This record gives sequence, C-alpha cells and structure tokens, in this order.
Amino acid sequence: MLEKYKTPLTINGITLDYTSETFVMGILNVTPDSFSDGGKYNNVEAAVAQAKKMVADGAKIIDVGGESTRPGYERISDEDEIRRIVPVIQALLAEVPAIISVDTYKANVARAAIEAGAHIINDIWGAKSEPEIAQVAAQLKVPIILMHNRENQDYGTDFWATAKADLEESIAIAKKAGVPDTHIILDPGIGFAKTTVQNIEMMQHLDDLVVMGYPVLLATSRKSMIGNVLNLPVEQRLEGTTATVVYGIEKGCHMIRVHDVKEMVRATYMTDVLVGKRLYEEEA
Repeated sequence: MLEKYKTPLTINGITLDYTSETFVMGILNVTPDSFSDGGKYNNVEAAVAQAKKMVADGAKIIDVGGESTRPGYERISDEDEIRRIVPVIQALLAEVPAIISVDTYKANVARAAIEAGAHIINDIWGAKSEPEIAQVAAQLKVPIILMHNRENQDYGTDFWATAKADLEESIAIAKKAGVPDTHIILDPGIGFAKTTVQNIEMMQHLDDLVVMGYPVLLATSRKSMIGNVLNLPVEQRLEGTTATVVYGIEKGCHMIRVHDVKEMVRATYMTDVLVGKRLYEEEA
C-alpha cells in the first residue's frame, strides 16, 4: 500500500510533512463539561487566548470541540453545538496562525464548521454515527480523522483483528463518499469502547495501525488508561501522558492530540531526534 503519510499536505500555510516531524494538536474544548478542562474556555476571548498560548508553545493544529465526549456525556443539539464553535472558529482564523480541526461526529456541525473556515474534521465515531459527515469532507475537500470507536467492548478472541476491521469499515465509508486516501487520518481511539487492558493492547498495536498506510493521530492526553495504571487523578497525569506520547512516536505515529502543549512539544521534539525523524547538528 502506498504510504499516505509520506504525502505532505499544506493547509492554511502550514505543511504537514509527517516524515520530518511529529505534529502537535492542542485541545480547545469550548464546553462547560469536558472531563479535564470543561468550562475554562467556553467563551470566545478565553478560547482565543488559550489557542494563542498553545500555538506559541508549538502546536500547529488547534482542535475545537463543542460537545463533551467524556464517558456518559450528554448529546446536545446540532444548533447548540454550532452556536458554541462557529464564533470561536471565526475568531481563531482572524487571530491564530494554525490549522483548525473541528471535533464533531455530526454532519451538520462539520459542514457549518468547515464553511466557517475550519480545515479538518475530527470524528470520534469514524464516520459511523452519521456517515453523511464523510460526504461533507469529500464535498468540501477537507481531511477527516477517523477514530476507532464502537458500541461495545466485545472484540471476540482477537482484539486487534476486530479493531482493524472496525477501522477498515470507517475507511470504506469515507472512500465511498469520495474522500481521497490523502485526506484520511486514523486515530486508535484510546479511551473509547475499550477497557484499560484493551487500551494498552491498542497502544501495543500502534505500529500495525501505522502499517495500514495512513497518517495516525494519537490522543492519549490525561486519559483514564493512564489514571488507572498509575492510580492518579486527571490533573496528575502529565508524566503518564508523556510516556504514551514517546511510545506512540516510537511506534510510528504522526500526530498527537494533547492538553499540555508546551511539555508535549518538548517531549515530541526530543523523541523525533532520537528516532531520526528530525536531524540534530552540532553547533560549529
């Protein structure tokens, strides 16, 4: 299979060359109830200030979410989600030099966000909740992140084979809608429809996910897997997150989605040098 991650994409003046660096996506939840930072950035001024800080700290992508996806989250209407995110997206476009992704699984919300200026769709249901979202990506010619997710944790006797088949179904939906291979990004869905043991197994199969040929986004920041393994609350999961990020890059991941941008940019840069993705030259 042609390795799509070797095809650079230039979006909003930023070139995503996955062979030269691991890209950091900063999380911007404009929600009152997200599991880690709910209520901190749910007005335009606070959201823009946080996005500016994340970009200054090294994020190239800002992921805007208008509905919490924490366990047991309550779905809000398309209209309410659009009202939350569109003013933020418009303000970011005017003031923040970054690629903007929209964290939604709803086709109407995705369309409104892209038409407002966002550049990437980030779908936690891998185009399975509302397959029309893939048509939005195709029609508006934007990349779509297809995250692994499912309704249950029953993977049968072969976890990875089942998870891979789930992702292949998402890819098929996107391609049938007309999304080109170069606009498909995969996400292993750490923290979604998986026990802690299954999350760990998915992490151990990241290299197999990379072999599927598409760019891979790893989103482990402050997740319950880390909290369960280390027995730590959400605000004390920085070191555990760092370990997952470094491990993911060693396994071949191309992008990471994080809350703690400054620290993760440093960890990512160092790891990129160690794995040979970035070149370090001695000063003369």
